[in-house]
Order: sequence, then C-alpha cells, then structure tokens
Amino acid sequence: MAITVLKRIIKAGFLNFKRGGVVSWAAVLVVTITLSVITLIILLQAVLHFSLAQIKDKVDVTIYFTVGAGEDKIMALKSSIEKLPEVSQISYTSASEALKLFRDRHSKDYPTIQALDEIGENPLGGYLNVKAKEIGQYESIANFLKSGSALSLDSASIVDKVNYYQNKLVIDRLNTIISGAQKLGFLITLLLVLISIVITFNTIRLTIFISKEEIGVMRLVGASKMHVRGPFMIEGAIYGAVATFFTLILFWPATAWLGRNMTNFLGINMYDYYLANFLNIFAILLFSGIILGVISSFLAVRKYLNK
Repeated sequence: MAITVLKRIIKAGFLNFKRGGVVSWAAVLVVTITLSVITLIILLQAVLHFSLAQIKDKVDVTIYFTVGAGEDKIMALKSSIEKLPEVSQISYTSASEALKLFRDRHSKDYPTIQALDEIGENPLGGYLNVKAKEIGQYESIANFLKSGSALSLDSASIVDKVNYYQNKLVIDRLNTIISGAQKLGFLITLLLVLISIVITFNTIRLTIFISKEEIGVMRLVGASKMHVRGPFMIEGAIYGAVATFFTLILFWPATAWLGRNMTNFLGINMYDYYLANFLNIFAILLFSGIILGVISSFLAVRKYLNK
C-alpha cells in the first residue's frame, strides 16, 4: 500500500513538472543559477587553497651550522627535529653542496668567485631547511631549538644561527593573511549561498502559488497533507536534478577555457581540477539541488496547508 502511494506521488510530481511548462523551466533556471554559484565557490576555494599552499611552501626555517661542524652532530640534531609533531619536512644541505649552490648562484659575479678561489677552502657550513605543517608552528620549532631538549644533543656549539627570528615578522604577517583569507572566503561563500537559497525559495513558492486552488480542492476532498505536499516535493527534487545536469554541462566548456587561458594567472588548471573532482562536484550539486528543491517546496506548500 505504501509503495503504491509513493508511486502515485512520484508520478504526480512528474506530471506537475510537465504541466508547469515555462514556469517549471524558469524554476530550473533559477536553481541552475544557484548551483552555478555553488560550483563557482568550489572552484574559487580550490584556487584559494592552492595559492595558500604555494605561500606556505615558500616559508621555512633554516638552521645554519658553523664551518667544520661534525656530520654526526648535525644528523643527531636533524633526527631530533624530525620527531617534532609540527615538522612536515626537513632537508640537509652539506657544506660542499652549499658551496656548489653558492658558486652557481654567483657564477656571473666574477669578483665574488675570484675572492672565493683565493680563500682556497670552503668558508660555508651546511644547513637544515625545516618546513612546518602550519605557518603558526614555526615559533614552536624555533623555541625547541633554543630549549634544553635540542642543546642536550651537544649541538649548541655547531649551530651558527637560525633565521626564524629574522623572518618572524614576515611569517607572522603571512599567517595573519592566510587566516584572514580563509575567514573571508567562508563569509563570502555563506553570503552567496544564502542569497541563492532565498531566490530559489521565492521562485519555487511562485510556481506553487499558481497551484494554490488545486491545493485547496485537494484539502476539501480530504487528501492528507502528505498527498498534497508529496508531488510538489518531488517536483522540487526534479528541479534540482535537472539543474544539476545543466550546471555540469555549463561548466564543462567554461573550465576548459579557463584551463587553456588562465592557468598561469590562477596557478591551477581549472579543467584538470574539474575533471579530477567531477564525481565529488556532481554529488555536491545533486545533493544541494534536490535538498534545496524539496525543502523550498515543503515550506512553500505549508502556507496553503495551514489555511
């Protein structure tokens, strides 16, 4: 019995959508605009996260060692730092590698190279590059290097300097910028989604307003609230499903164009990202569209059921 009733409600929903004609397609268009806003937000969030990741990747703490520092002591300190939960990556550049990099970097600076040759020995020490999982964690790493935990390794004498304190102002500013960008992105996303939901709700309410006399007749003949509300909720779900496919088709060529022409500017190939996350985007849009259509229809019909 319940299955039969459900089939009738679903069939009535499809009939309502078909009978609505232009009004139904207008509702689909509005839902498509809403889902397009959501898709645009997903893509912009990808650009934001990529840009912030690039900034984070360029920040590190460098530990410079004294000339002639023992390799065993350096490796002991490296092993100790690697155990810190804040550390995501650490790399060691030996004194000989540092000299080679210095020569390559100043290959056209003949006075500098000449002075280096006259010295006759390597004036540079090795160094460690340490990357933290989050920018705000560099201070914790720097404090560890100053603490007794690090000094107990008898490494105080081999550390020449740690550049965290010279770069602290820049790191703190980057941390503030990243935190602010994430909060602003969230607020803009929330605002756009709320505006889109309000517009969608009002459009679906208009389509149901046209059927208010039909709802009144159904109530007079004794139809239950579920029998009245059900077809409109199915109709709302159809709006969301159809709008999902339109949105996906719309963004296919749009992201392809962005991938060809804007990759250097955005820093990320939008088309590749769209294809790689297509199933996730599809699921988000389909779920959002159906839920939006169903809830909007539910709330809009309630007004006429309570009369």
